[in-house]
Amino acid sequence: MEITQLIWIIAVTVLTLLNIVWQFDLQTRQRRLRERYDRLFGGAEGADRQIGLEALTDQIEGVQGQIGRVETLARQIQSTLAHSIQGVGMVRFRAFQDTGGDQSFALALVDGSGNGVVLSALYAREGTRVYGKPLAAWTSVYNLTGEEKQALEQARRMVEGG
Repeated sequence: MEITQLIWIIAVTVLTLLNIVWQFDLQTRQRRLRERYDRLFGGAEGADRQIGLEALTDQIEGVQGQIGRVETLARQIQSTLAHSIQGVGMVRFRAFQDTGGDQSFALALVDGSGNGVVLSALYAREGTRVYGKPLAAWTSVYNLTGEEKQALEQARRMVEGG
């Protein structure tokens, strides 16, 4: 995974957490506003009620502005997340019979649309070879091995929730 993608993932995660905190703050403010309303109109009449309504209207407009900003931020985060890694699949295997253990692997990293990469590392006594194959909409222009297809299917199940 590139460092740029990692930075984006971290940034989006932080923004998501800030969004959750902000929404919690807005809910708390709304609860206080409701308590004020109950206190304000618990028997008031005439001009006092009009002044209370004006103050309440101003507060509501402020909260609506904040909600609009939160919704905008949520849309931005959702747009960014659509292009981040959402599915990961990994299959370990023995590439050659003369090597011990399942030290070779196929790793699929995809976004929500199936775009990404399949990385394969083939371990041999002489060294390890690493290969990368790009993915677009769950397919690659290069032939995928059985292990790579398994890793891609694992990633797809993670994305699609299956």
